[in-house]
Amino acid sequence: MASVGKIIRFDEVRGYGFIAPSAGGEDVFVHANDFGEHRHQVRVGMPVEFEAVDSDRGLKAASVRLIEPESPAVAGERRLRPRIEGDEELCDVLSPAEFTGAVTELLLRCSPSLTGAQIIAVRERFIEFSRAHGWVDG
Repeated sequence: MASVGKIIRFDEVRGYGFIAPSAGGEDVFVHANDFGEHRHQVRVGMPVEFEAVDSDRGLKAASVRLIEPESPAVAGERRLRPRIEGDEELCDVLSPAEFTGAVTELLLRCSPSLTGAQIIAVRERFIEFSRAHGWVDG
């Protein structure tokens, strides 16, 4: 039977962590390989669906699947309001730090194989574009 929970600890170097079942109970061991090609996307706080199976060391997760959030917003990201003609407040304006953080999280989530240099280059172009449109302060 499938259960739902959240990643509460995950060590990328060692390749394992633990899931706290939403229904309560004992934390469940999970290995990076259980996520398959998505193992580089695993972050603390991410919701997952899994089956808990008994092992010689306690409960272990099997058939693990990352659950996509219901909205496209990344944790900590503010949602922009759509432009409505005649509306005095057209949209939220982010600080450069807020915008950079949100872009970085989206890039890592959508394409975890990007290098640091590639992420920096993309972020710089996004900031230029966003400043030109008044979406970012400064």
